[in-house]
Amino acid sequence: MPINTELLNKICTTPGAPGFEQKVRELVISEVKDLVDEVEVDNMGNVYAIKRGKGDKRVMIGAHMDEIGFMVTHIDDNGFIRFHTLGGFDPKTLTAQRVIVHGKKDIIGVMASKPIHVMTTEERTKIAKIKDYFIDTGLPAEEVKKIVSVGDSITREREFIEMGRCVNGKSLDNRLAVFILIETLRGLKGKKVPYDIYGVFTVQEEVGIRGANVSALRINPDFGFGLDTTIAFDLPGAAKHEMITELGEGTAIKIMDASTICDYRMVEFMKQTADKHKIKWQPEILTAGGTDTAGIQRMTEGGSIAGAVSIPTRHLHQVIEMAHKDDIKGSIDLLSACVKELDKFNWDFN
Repeated sequence: MPINTELLNKICTTPGAPGFEQKVRELVISEVKDLVDEVEVDNMGNVYAIKRGKGDKRVMIGAHMDEIGFMVTHIDDNGFIRFHTLGGFDPKTLTAQRVIVHGKKDIIGVMASKPIHVMTTEERTKIAKIKDYFIDTGLPAEEVKKIVSVGDSITREREFIEMGRCVNGKSLDNRLAVFILIETLRGLKGKKVPYDIYGVFTVQEEVGIRGANVSALRINPDFGFGLDTTIAFDLPGAAKHEMITELGEGTAIKIMDASTICDYRMVEFMKQTADKHKIKWQPEILTAGGTDTAGIQRMTEGGSIAGAVSIPTRHLHQVIEMAHKDDIKGSIDLLSACVKELDKFNWDFN
């Protein structure tokens, strides 16, 4: 069954920098309100889509809504905008990119820097830094200052496209996970589940897993699943052991990242469940970076039995992120099967 690329497109192109998730939150609520028993929003802006189960345990699934972006820090006398990053950026990826400045109304800007034609020989050999860039809106200073204020958010502008069996665009990290969680909840509508499921669309992950920490404290889950993209480094020049994951080789089952060592019982359960349902999967060991899984695992009394479904993605934190449709579908299938069969596994230590 094909994935709903129209919905995925809408999710990926809806703005929502860390701390400014209003528009994507509205979209999420509109999609999930008829799929679950209850929808709640906490003070921080996390969305809880709650499906009640038969048992007395709680399952938290975390998918962060925010995308990497920027915040306006200064507007100079010529109307050029300086900014601070919200999330991790490789400076070279900013070159020749369009952005959307979310002021009193949205305006388009371009990331600009000193032209190579007027650089010194020494400047041409230096690696660009974030501070070397500014945003040019093409508007006079007085007009910019009427629309834009210090503290306004900025997101990247790029269309979503399909390329063969892949999808490509900005913010697949982590709008893929938002899509997968929505589609998982859609598939569970009207079906019985063993435990209460809290599908949480979290905020501010890109600046420190903040929303997941807060929501895990509120839920106090017994079981947890992080849901996020991971590196697919199946590119020219990469050795096999460096690839982390590969596109088209299946959804990934996280074993560890820099912030989490997944519970070995959960890893085994996920592997067995994937094999049982003939879901193609690959192991993920990511030695840098972290996801909401860390908050879900640790920010609860006694900890939760936590693991993660990871979506292999090329070119992360760029506007050309790429994922394979089969891996996206496999992620939905694995997450769905896991939450339906949590009560079928022996969770004792051994």
